[in-house]
Amino acid sequence: MTMTETVPATTVAMPAAVEQGGRKRTKLLRKLFPYLLIGPALLYLCVVMIYPLIQGILLSFTDTKLINPTGGRPVELANYEFLFQNDRFWNSVLATLIYTAATVVFAVGLGVITALLLNRAFIGRTLVRGLLTVPWAVPTVAAALIFAWMMNRENGVLNDVTGVLGLGEHGWLTDPKLGMISVIIATVWKISPLVMLIVLASLQSIPGELYEAASLDGANARQQLVNITLPSIAPTIRMMALLMTVWSIRRFEIIYLLTGGGPQDTTTTMVVNVFLTAFHDQQLGRAAAIGVVGLVLSLIITSVYFIAERRLDRKDSL
Repeated sequence: MTMTETVPATTVAMPAAVEQGGRKRTKLLRKLFPYLLIGPALLYLCVVMIYPLIQGILLSFTDTKLINPTGGRPVELANYEFLFQNDRFWNSVLATLIYTAATVVFAVGLGVITALLLNRAFIGRTLVRGLLTVPWAVPTVAAALIFAWMMNRENGVLNDVTGVLGLGEHGWLTDPKLGMISVIIATVWKISPLVMLIVLASLQSIPGELYEAASLDGANARQQLVNITLPSIAPTIRMMALLMTVWSIRRFEIIYLLTGGGPQDTTTTMVVNVFLTAFHDQQLGRAAAIGVVGLVLSLIITSVYFIAERRLDRKDSL
């Protein structure tokens, strides 16, 4: 008599269940893997940026003072009401807009022009490129000290030059009419090389076949510039303009080191005003309110940029 051995159904089902469970875990890990990669960066942003930002916004609704930073009481919108009735605040907003507009226009313009010139072949081009990036590599404090020495009224080299040219001597950092101009000159010298480098990289990514085809069609240098070069680097220029705008709104070091916000508050931008209000006037709550207004201004400018960029993309896709 032969006995037929029967294999239990559970024995057959177990490997399939284990394999299915392993697939589910692998699929889950694949879904979670991107979040695991960006997790440390998100944690860093939350600790270093988001939490202080929230604390700053809450601080703007209190009357906290520097001598008692933990003893402020809620004052609702009193700090904002004070700012909107304060002449120094509105002067700082105007100074910020003037400084931002001038630095963006001249830095981006100078950077684009320099990049276009350096994109052409000539002897010593590599050396010139290296030399023109030096201002960006110079620390901001060193750059401010260099310009403070150059613009010194007593023994500054800039007054030596204007004296030789018969233009007289000027108080570049002490004259209310020249203070903002001097700060803008120093800032443009410092930041325009970055624009030059980014635009130069964008220029070198343009396919050479486009220029060859345009030359065969009889297009001259100006037509190639207008119809090929500028449209190709336009997105890069717009992005650099946005970055320069946001950075100029919050730039502090070079302005404060050169003029301290003077003469007569002509270079007191919103960021400098935050410092003066917090550490000179010892009003941390009001300083935080100025910072919040500056943040809103930056968000508005950024939103306008992205809206305009989206409309341009839609227009190009039609």
